[in-house]
Order: sequence, then C-alpha cells, then structure tokens
Amino acid sequence: MTTVLVLVENLDTYLPILESSGFQLIRAPTAAKRAEAIATHGQAISAVITRGPLGFFAEEMDALPHLRIICVSGAGYEKVDLPAAQARGITVTNGAGVNAATVADHALALLLSLVRDIPQADASVRRGEWRKVVRPSLAGKRLGVLGLGAVGLAIARRAQAFDISIGYHNRTPRNDIDYTWHASVQALAAESDFLVIATPGGNGTQHLVDAGVLKALGAEGFLVNIARASVVDTDALVQALQAQGIAGAALDVFDDEPNVPDVFKTLNNVVLTPHVAGLSPEASKDSVQLVNDNLLAFFSGQPVLTPVSE
Repeated sequence: MTTVLVLVENLDTYLPILESSGFQLIRAPTAAKRAEAIATHGQAISAVITRGPLGFFAEEMDALPHLRIICVSGAGYEKVDLPAAQARGITVTNGAGVNAATVADHALALLLSLVRDIPQADASVRRGEWRKVVRPSLAGKRLGVLGLGAVGLAIARRAQAFDISIGYHNRTPRNDIDYTWHASVQALAAESDFLVIATPGGNGTQHLVDAGVLKALGAEGFLVNIARASVVDTDALVQALQAQGIAGAALDVFDDEPNVPDVFKTLNNVVLTPHVAGLSPEASKDSVQLVNDNLLAFFSGQPVLTPVSE
C-alpha cells in the first residue's frame, strides 16, 4: 500500500477519494505534526501532498528515502524545492486550473467590493448612518490582467460581462485570444483602470509590481491581488495607498500569513480577505481528484497529468 503524507489542511472532506483508491494517508496539517510524521514514518512515505505556501524542502526529502512524487494541490508551487526534487529524481505535479473558476469569482467580488465601496457602505448602515459616496462604474473601464493563465483568463472573461476592455501581460503574447498584450507590467498598468494580479509567485515574479508600476496605475487606479503577495512590493503598495497614489487595493494574500500588517487594517481604501480566493467545495473536490489521478498514473507507470519542471 502506498503511504501518502498529507500536509494540506483544507481538503479533509474529500481525502476519502484518495483512500478509496487504496492510498494510506498520514495527515499532518501543522508544522509540529509534519515534523513528527517525517521523523516517525520516513521509511514508509512515498508521496507527499502539499500547497505552494507550505512547500517541501530538501532536508525533508532527505528524510524520506522512498519519496517518489510530490503533489501540490493548487497551481502555485513556490516553496517546493524543485532543484532538490529534480536532483533526487522526485516527480512534482500541481493543480493547474482546478480552482480557476473559484479564484476568478473571488477576484471579481473583490474588485466590485473595492470599486463600489461595499465594505464601507455596509459598515455605515450597521452604525446607523446613511453614508452615500459617489463611486465609479465598471462599464467602459480597462482591466489589466498580470498573468493570463487559467485563472487570469477566467477573470478576463467574467470582466467582459461588465463592458470592460481587457489588456494583459505575459512574457510572450497569446495567439488564442484577442485581448491587448502589453510588453511590460508598467505599460499594462499605464493603460489600466483596474490591475488584477494572477501570476504565479516565486523568484521569477518577485516584486513585479513595484513603485513604478503603482505610479503608472495612477491615482484613479485599483489593484486586486489574488495570486501571491510576493508579486507586489508591499512597502511600495502601502506608500501608494497612504499617499493616494492609487485609489485602492483588494488583497487576498499577504507576505507572512496569517499575519497582516496593521497598516492595512487602518486604511479605508483597502479590502482584505484571508487567502480564501481558491476555496470552494467544487475546487477542493476537483483538487483532490486531480491529485488522485496524478498518483494513480504515476504509480501505474503512466505519465502524470500536470507535471511541474523548473
């Protein structure tokens, strides 16, 4: 029987999918349980299920001599040591696309909440006030999507229903869509009223959105980040928000989760959610099903469905 170390903490309802396929699970959803499981069951574990922010590290791989595959439940795999895995012949897969619809729904909800000032309006009514503030419409505006993968494309398609024009930045333009490609993030921001970040985290995208990009977005521009906090220079973002260099930001991701900088909690032009964009029953089930299918394929000698390489 194949023993699988499960580090993710939000998929419990659907883990029986794996058990029904004959996998023996060791659940270790906390740092302490993770260390204990690796120390106690190191000789038995041949597969690991993790998330991008939880990662999996070289020293942990060394402690699991029979580890053959690491499955990342979501699309991002920024804290999985890919060179270490490659050096040890360990296959890595991810959950590319499984939660794209859910993340896109949340991104649009954040954008609407931010632009239409929904949290502040709700709070005013609860306080017995009747605060009316004139806020922009979405119609006729320009949405810039940083990273037009499965999530970015789902966001763009939803946004079109609001009569928004779409621009995007990838390293290279896509030939299968008719949105406007911009050669740099700064060029995209300069031509956007709303900038939504949907690119993976990791060293390759570190601080792509910096002070210059925020300046290009401008005083009437709004930023939404449902990707990874590392893509945005947090200090530059705080400065832009405090100085009203941009109109507002909606954030689902933070540098040191679950610790959110206190300054964000004091600003009235920010909407905050606790990294929940990808969470839904549908996304969780599909994520576990994809992990299951990757594991079944791998251990039967077939190619995995969603391989990750450097």
